[in-house]
Amino acid sequence: MSLPALVLLPGMMCDARMYAPQIEALKDIAECQVGYLGGADNIAEIAKQVLLNAPEKFALAGLSMGGIVAMEVARQAPQRVTRLALMDTNPWVEEDDVKATRNRQIDAAEAGQLEQLLRETMVPRYLANPYSLLTELCVQMGLTLGKDVFIRQSLALQTRHDQKVTLANFNKPCLVLMGEEDELCPIDRHECMVALLPQVAFVKIANAGHIPTLEKPAATNAALKQWMVQ
Repeated sequence: MSLPALVLLPGMMCDARMYAPQIEALKDIAECQVGYLGGADNIAEIAKQVLLNAPEKFALAGLSMGGIVAMEVARQAPQRVTRLALMDTNPWVEEDDVKATRNRQIDAAEAGQLEQLLRETMVPRYLANPYSLLTELCVQMGLTLGKDVFIRQSLALQTRHDQKVTLANFNKPCLVLMGEEDELCPIDRHECMVALLPQVAFVKIANAGHIPTLEKPAATNAALKQWMVQ
């Protein structure tokens, strides 16, 4: 008997390494596949690409930008998504000040400053307790994806749509999970999602920031296992 499929969508400038602890921990209960979010400059098209490469039916989990894409996947093809996990993410449109910051970051990336941007501006905000191993992993994921993906992802996030109606209409088992010290996607975003989703568990991970999959894998794995079997 085959295992249920689980599609994992990584955060901005992250790849499958962001989910390495989960892929290992869930291998006995799910067939994991990590989606690619670097192929287009708008969320709707990225979601179409995810659907093109996904099984016919699948559980779906996304963190940060991955969560934003996951909501769009659920909007486009709710009949294919069996359950939904949204981690350290945001259902709202991009705020104007963040859009302006992204424009400056795009200019910096175009000028060859991607590594500096990752090391000095982005990655320090990912982790509650930064230390060299995880910091360097996050930087290397970003450098592997490169400038062009950074620009496409930045443009896609700038122009994303509000997904509150999508969440209110998704009546299947859901998990909302966040690192308690996430400053990029604060608790009000998660409380909004919890209030909208008809079937939802809300898990807050202590001593974790924006990427609890890496910072606190055991607690994150436990929540995902519970969600997968409920």
